[in-house]
Amino acid sequence: MGYLLKNLSIIDVELEKVFQGSIEVQGERITQIFHSEVNKKYDETYDMQGKFAIPGLIDMHCHIKEGFAPHFTAAGVTTIRNTAGNVMELDNLIQAENNAPTPRVYSADRMIDGAPGLWGPTGIANFVTEQPEEARKEVRRQVRNGAQFIKVYGLLSKPVMKAVVEEAQKYNLEVSCDLIHSTVNALEAAELGVTWFEHASGIIQAMYPGWHMQAEGFDIDWEKVNQGKIDEVCEKLLAYNVKLCPTLTVFDQIQLLPNSWDPKNVITQSCGLLSQSCGLTEHWESLAENEDTFKDNLGFLNNVTKRIAKTYHDLGGTVVTGTDCPAGVWTFPGMGLHRELELFVEIGLSEMEALQAATNKAAKSINLEQVGMIKKDHIADLVILDKNPLDNIENTKEIFSIIKGGKVYEQQAILKTVPSKEYLEKTFKEFEKKFNISS
Repeated sequence: MGYLLKNLSIIDVELEKVFQGSIEVQGERITQIFHSEVNKKYDETYDMQGKFAIPGLIDMHCHIKEGFAPHFTAAGVTTIRNTAGNVMELDNLIQAENNAPTPRVYSADRMIDGAPGLWGPTGIANFVTEQPEEARKEVRRQVRNGAQFIKVYGLLSKPVMKAVVEEAQKYNLEVSCDLIHSTVNALEAAELGVTWFEHASGIIQAMYPGWHMQAEGFDIDWEKVNQGKIDEVCEKLLAYNVKLCPTLTVFDQIQLLPNSWDPKNVITQSCGLLSQSCGLTEHWESLAENEDTFKDNLGFLNNVTKRIAKTYHDLGGTVVTGTDCPAGVWTFPGMGLHRELELFVEIGLSEMEALQAATNKAAKSINLEQVGMIKKDHIADLVILDKNPLDNIENTKEIFSIIKGGKVYEQQAILKTVPSKEYLEKTFKEFEKKFNISS
């Protein structure tokens, strides 16, 4: 008979309303939503008087690893979009059951970059080439391995980018780009058929022809960028129906150094344990020591990226939430998305619009049809909150429990599933062997 969550305030992100009701869950699905008293009998009934239900959250830009995957779910992030890495390395996460204490994974494979490679030569997580046919071959390899979209990176030339897009389109796969360090601008990439613009990148290059991260001779006041230039490029991009994932939090955390955002809750406190396995805490602490360099290299993008995101949203374009975890500093797995929601509201979106950018609109943007909403026959991914996030978006952090694929979890129970250092070392060696054989 499943179970019933009764007396809930249910936030319907699709119809933009809140109502008192009950949610019936059987197996991994929501099987009924009641607006009145329920007289049926269930295996379990949970009285959620005073609680609020939102759909499981979606981080649309991160780089997940098995070692910190449970932290996402414990923070209410039940689905993630992995924007480059290696799908073979993520196989355990990708193949996990819907009710596993790790988020479901929608993933790209290795990023395709140009020489010499921003992250070095071809390796596990990147493929470097100057040859269109090599790039086409790599796309086909990624398709065979199960990539769900293709990611191109900052040093890729236009001819090779064009080849990647053409090959990906044969398999109905979208192409995502990170153009922060590119000389290719967003309009040029959109014309080639690139669909996703991570970090809202490439737009500044289109606003200031000839500008790029290494360019000289430009004196731009990044706090007072001409709004007309932003409007012009965003309007042109809208005609291509491109999608932006601005990852505001990664820039904001850099700009806030040495006082980066940290709510100091059970999730962020437990990230200290990750230094024993994944090294995230040590990594962030090391980067934070170079505060001035970090701000000079990336922090200056903070204000203009926020304005671009707000402008494109106001024009009716697709703008979704993402964190780039664990890039930058203190981009906490899972919790970072709550900061992204706060920043969406800070730039002028309503609390409901921010939630939509992390739920139904995020799911729709990548054609995930059964997550992102509290709706009959959808997968039962829910976050139960102690306070109303529509009163204050910071209330998304007030988590009472998480439901993933129909299974009810408490945060601490999920965090206890964080794998050991020994397990991670063993599985990585197995992955390396498998990858080297298949390459």
